[in-house]
Amino acid sequence: MARKRKGTGQTALITGASGGIGLELARCFAKDGYDLVLVARSGDKLQAVADSMSNQYHAQVSVMPCDLGVIGAGAELAARLGDRPIDVLVNNAGYGEAGPFAATDSKSQLGMIDLNIRALVELTHVYWPRMLKRRHGGVLNVASTAAFQPGPFMAIYYASKAFVLSFSEALWEEARGTGVHVSCLCPGATESDFHTRAGTDKVRLLRMGQMSAAKVARLGYRAFRTNRRVKVTGLRNTFMAWSVPFSPRPVVLRLVHYLQSA
Repeated sequence: MARKRKGTGQTALITGASGGIGLELARCFAKDGYDLVLVARSGDKLQAVADSMSNQYHAQVSVMPCDLGVIGAGAELAARLGDRPIDVLVNNAGYGEAGPFAATDSKSQLGMIDLNIRALVELTHVYWPRMLKRRHGGVLNVASTAAFQPGPFMAIYYASKAFVLSFSEALWEEARGTGVHVSCLCPGATESDFHTRAGTDKVRLLRMGQMSAAKVARLGYRAFRTNRRVKVTGLRNTFMAWSVPFSPRPVVLRLVHYLQSA
């Protein structure tokens, strides 16, 4: 008799699911038996992902094209889903943009806040009370090793991920003993289209090596399953992240400045 998969009968909503870490997280959940609600701006890419997941893992996959960076988009998405139970919310959608703050476009910087922070909070606020009431499910937020220190030349991105980390840890404590899981995944440099869009594909940080999106997702999924509060991917990234509080702040800032330069 086939072993029942852990996610059978449950649904995971995954944002930013058309590529990179989001796509690979969708694969992890589908492989474990979850049905999926996939969200991203590109309907065509999402449909291709949905077809692949359905064929390979026999998952029921719903496609929800949506630009979560638009004010109110998260609430509208939740309204479209209605009373459909969402057991796991994966807040992965986000973007970064490199450059001196004075030279950046204000619309893009504010849009980063809207997507990386506001949309994440909006969706979590919809589904979090329902999870607590059922004493079941959870939230997996995708932050970054950027969350552990300020980021010269990516000031808003680093700050937005610091918010995600702090918010996630607070929810983890609030959920203690409820049966609801909360994990914050903090990957370092990862093989994806993120760096091309952000303009960081030539910086020194990437020359130190990148982890595959598939491996990052597997580590994040395992962390969520065990209700691990924070998961930093890779030994080097872990050492660097946890050493920040013990390092002189000017040294940390100069190091990030160096790594974020070409």
